[in-house]
Amino acid sequence: MPIRGRYLAYGAHQLKGFSLIEVMIVVAIIGILATLAYPSLEGYLQRAKQSEVKTNLVAIHTAEKLYHASNRSYTDDFAALGVGIADDAIYSYGITATASTFTATATANLDDDATEDTWTINQDKQLVQTTDDLTD
Repeated sequence: MPIRGRYLAYGAHQLKGFSLIEVMIVVAIIGILATLAYPSLEGYLQRAKQSEVKTNLVAIHTAEKLYHASNRSYTDDFAALGVGIADDAIYSYGITATASTFTATATANLDDDATEDTWTINQDKQLVQTTDDLTD
């Protein structure tokens, strides 16, 4: 028995926590990884915002087609279309319409620079990104 007691006492002296240097190295590695990952994460978030605009513009197109079937013309009135764009939407939307054509436009500044992200859709369902805010 006395040997075991000495062994535990000896082992207890050998146990140590992390040194300050080891903790600082781990924190530095985490910081470097976070710095490398942030631009990719930001890009993913901005592309998710662009998928929102595609969904909204296709909804406007569908509503315009339904309106045209009933009224034989297109409209620039969102209320007449019954399309609910959220008040906190990232993009601002507008419609230019004539009796036989329409173009819905969405614009937003996704990364706070001088370039705006601009998308359009027309009566033929041609969804086009006219200006890409993420490639400047």
